[in-house]
Amino acid sequence: MSAQFSEARLLQIIEAPVVSEKGTFIAEKFEQVIFHVANDATKPEIKAAVEHLFKVQVESVQVVNVKGKVKRSGRQVGRRKDWKKAYVCLKPGQEINLVAGE
Repeated sequence: MSAQFSEARLLQIIEAPVVSEKGTFIAEKFEQVIFHVANDATKPEIKAAVEHLFKVQVESVQVVNVKGKVKRSGRQVGRRKDWKKAYVCLKPGQEINLVAGE
């Protein structure tokens, strides 16, 4: 599948893992990993990028567009950027270890 996407594009898709309490719960229970991805990334691109970078097999991908929060500092009102979150479901027996120390 990654043959239809350039390697340069695949390296730009995944920006960071989302490390949170909910993320670790989901990783243990459902064999899913959560990533912060590029706003213009598609499900096939995300699947190909994860398979290319981590050498695992991906079963499915769900995507969520997260709206940026409105924040204020005194009278100044600002807004954080909107971003995209991807829930990547791995095939049984597959695992991505995001903690380097283990």
